[in-house]
Amino acid sequence: MAFEYVRHTYGVPADFGRRVVVEGRPGVIVKDCGNYIGVNFDADKPGVILPCHPTWEVVYGDLGPVRKISRSRQRYLDYLEVGDLYDGFGDYLRRHRADDALLGVSI
Repeated sequence: MAFEYVRHTYGVPADFGRRVVVEGRPGVIVKDCGNYIGVNFDADKPGVILPCHPTWEVVYGDLGPVRKISRSRQRYLDYLEVGDLYDGFGDYLRRHRADDALLGVSI
């Protein structure tokens, strides 16, 4: 279960989509990072996730909406996970466009 370790160990109400203020910066929890909470700060682009300690100057708020990542940003994040299999981002895009064409998917 997501955030179970953080909730149990630190006694905080960490959940996906919970609004937080970390060191005075407002944001929303978007990822379970093991011992940390992954926060997307309001001043950052969607998809930029920074690990934060769950008790270091964190004020927990209510649940709120999570901003959606653009398709191009998500495509690049996907590439970062499997980038070692390709000669570069361009090679990744060419191969995936060919796969999408075979499946009849438009990007």
